Amino acid sequence: MIAACLALAAHAQPSRPPIVGVAHFAAKTSDLAKARQFYGHDLGFAEISAPNNLALFKVNDHQYVYVLPELRDPAEDRLSHIAFETTDAKKLRDYLAAKGVAVPAALQSLPDGNLSFQVTDPDGHATEFLQFLPGGIEAARLGQSMPESRISTRIIHVGVTVKDRTAADRFYHDILGFEETWHGGPSDDKVNWVDMRVPEGTDWLEYMLNVNNPSPRTLGVMHHFGLGVPSVADANQRLLDRGVTPGEKPKIGRDGKWQLNLYDADLTRVELMEPKPVQTPCCSPMKQP
Repeated sequence: MIAACLALAAHAQPSRPPIVGVAHFAAKTSDLAKARQFYGHDLGFAEISAPNNLALFKVNDHQYVYVLPELRDPAEDRLSHIAFETTDAKKLRDYLAAKGVAVPAALQSLPDGNLSFQVTDPDGHATEFLQFLPGGIEAARLGQSMPESRISTRIIHVGVTVKDRTAADRFYHDILGFEETWHGGPSDDKVNWVDMRVPEGTDWLEYMLNVNNPSPRTLGVMHHFGLGVPSVADANQRLLDRGVTPGEKPKIGRDGKWQLNLYDADLTRVELMEPKPVQTPCCSPMKQP
């Protein structure tokens, strides 16, 4: 009888639906014209019509960059929110509620015909979970607005500051099922970065640790997103051909991967990154998908 009751209780608990990847990164800007120059011209993404004076840039059929004209103070954080794609937003909302996470009372029906809800992670970052629906605008635009000018065809990660790794792990790992694939830092004995891969995909969330009293420039470096490119050298040359001179040079990061850092006019960092290490990563083994 006891075993049967426990089985029923376990069955009553909602299960977690798949979380398949990064859906979008949303940054705030003080100048939409400059943002359009960077994301549209420099990075080559097509801008999609959007409400509320939002600039929306399409990376692929399931990933976008949002730029909101909401930066009022130079000292303000440029990050608006991050978003991950799920196959069932309602089921994920119910699952998180059952785990004690504060969730909205109902899902939000978006103007584009999709479903989403937003929670706050342990560090106060707005984190959205988005479900693309067959009747949504994105579904009607499949294969459109993805020009050859795109510097990349995929957002491979997003990065946010984390003050308490244990608390972040409790949320992202224990509840949501994200898995660590690598950690490292500026020296072998210090961990500043932790890559946490989504449970049903290859994209990841990067914890940015040990960030104290950051300047706006530092926050722009920490709150960033990564674009996958086959060759950083080729991407750098494409930028130069467009008359864009990156403020930094391509380099091999501590994870052994070629990377190139770019910055929009409001200091939000965009990291171009090759998919595989060309050198042995520091600090810990790297789990491949």
